[in-house]
Amino acid sequence: MKILQKLGLLLLPTCLFWGGTGLSLVSAQGVKITIETGSNTTATVTSSDAKEPFTGQRPAVDVTILLDTSNSMDGLINQARNQLWNIVQEFAKAKKSGKTPLLRVSIFEYGNSRLPASEDYIRQVVPLTDDLDKVSEALFALSTSGGDEYCGSVITEAIKRLDWSSEPNAYKAIFIAGNEPFDQGPVDYRSACKKAIGDGVVVNTIHCGNYDQGVRGKWQEGAKLAEGKFLNINQDEKVVHIKTPHDKIIIELNAELNKTYLWYGSKSKRQSYATNQAMQDSNAGRGLSSRAAIKSSSLYRNVGRDLVDTYLEDASVVQELKDEELPEELRGLSVQERMSRIEEMAKRRAEIKQQLAEASKKRDAFALEQQRAAQPAAPGAITLGDAFSDAISEQLQESGFEVGE
Repeated sequence: MKILQKLGLLLLPTCLFWGGTGLSLVSAQGVKITIETGSNTTATVTSSDAKEPFTGQRPAVDVTILLDTSNSMDGLINQARNQLWNIVQEFAKAKKSGKTPLLRVSIFEYGNSRLPASEDYIRQVVPLTDDLDKVSEALFALSTSGGDEYCGSVITEAIKRLDWSSEPNAYKAIFIAGNEPFDQGPVDYRSACKKAIGDGVVVNTIHCGNYDQGVRGKWQEGAKLAEGKFLNINQDEKVVHIKTPHDKIIIELNAELNKTYLWYGSKSKRQSYATNQAMQDSNAGRGLSSRAAIKSSSLYRNVGRDLVDTYLEDASVVQELKDEELPEELRGLSVQERMSRIEEMAKRRAEIKQQLAEASKKRDAFALEQQRAAQPAAPGAITLGDAFSDAISEQLQESGFEVGE
């Protein structure tokens, strides 16, 4: 026991194994201690990386955004809408074992008086999904109304309701933004935050307003309890989109990219997918270049909706679909002919994505130069996107991801 105390391992969870030569203890952190029998008792410590190597198809990233939609939060909602694609770009920089993650995003709203008081003014807007157009659509459908903001309740519901990844070392995080005290409501925020981190979900708190007020309102303590970051933003700060000479070609390439999607399913579903993609392009407004950059990456995927993405993951879908579930251009064709058309479209899409990625890289470089040459931002001019960026890179690396520029 004294040996373990000297090694600082007394409090580690351990498993004990008795062998012919002594006692071995293996901690949950991957540290092995062997105590040999005999006159000279020794302890051997073998450390292994706590981050197990990823061996699956795509490493998991699950992110849930909890937005206060009470009366004073119109600015916050607008920032979320305008900066969604910039936030997603932070994840596009990450890889694990050379593989881009499968990003799923969920949205909850809380503190809105239109929501039932019996449910603590909480609503799950979107479950964890890789359909980023659905996330964007949901953000643009939000509206604010006065209410009571219960942070402990909404964190608890997010942990309970969502199908969080069970992959070892997945990056799982909650980002909760609001401006009222963190300790309001019937659910103790401390137990909610401890439950979250106990399930491997980090909680980052984003207080809209004065830093000291956020500390007094327990936003900092909530983040500490769940091993997240405490951040402050000005929810009314206007989001600035830098215009560049590369935007025109990016917009043109995005339009060409949209022509490569082969939506399938019932007629209403096909129309819905196509309409929503075009609508979210429109909603992106001056941020369309950021959205187009994401559409050129593997984070933007439409498996189960688009035949190209689905075929590349599971070619058998071509044989399983009924003729009426196919897009018009694939009807009346043999299975082999369908596959050839899909492969041609996949090749065309890959070419456009490559051009789009190159144009986006040039755009980012130009925008960065413009930012460096501009006047420094005023103190406190921090937006929701800035807060996400501040936390994501560091936390992804802690979850075993490599994060590039």
